[in-house]
Amino acid sequence: QVQLVESGGGLVPAGGSLRLSCKHSGGTFNAYSMAWFREAPGKAREFVAASKGNGGSTFHEDSVKGRFTMSRVNAENTVYLQMNSLKQEDTAVYYCAAGRRLINSALRLPSQYDYWGRGTQVTVSS
Repeated sequence: QVQLVESGGGLVPAGGSLRLSCKHSGGTFNAYSMAWFREAPGKAREFVAASKGNGGSTFHEDSVKGRFTMSRVNAENTVYLQMNSLKQEDTAVYYCAAGRRLINSALRLPSQYDYWGRGTQVTVSS
């Protein structure tokens, strides 16, 4: 059974930075596409970034391009989300997700992922 554990959230002033981590266990990490989603109060879960398995590409949502960078370290079974120039609208619970055999067009869809972490809160103050 795959388990995902996020860490690194917190309270940060606008313009600041945070790095989120997601540790994957219980499966063949390299075979999984990994993604970050976020959910703000009263809003639907939103795609942030994804990294395809088996050496595939990484994709970022337009609203975070140039500010957020997703990376994966297969030797550590871990993905990271480096978040710079944070804005108040980035405030949300950030979730890590894992899925297999996802085509590019499916990466942005929460329903396509099989496993989820519990989330980590990111709060950006004014």
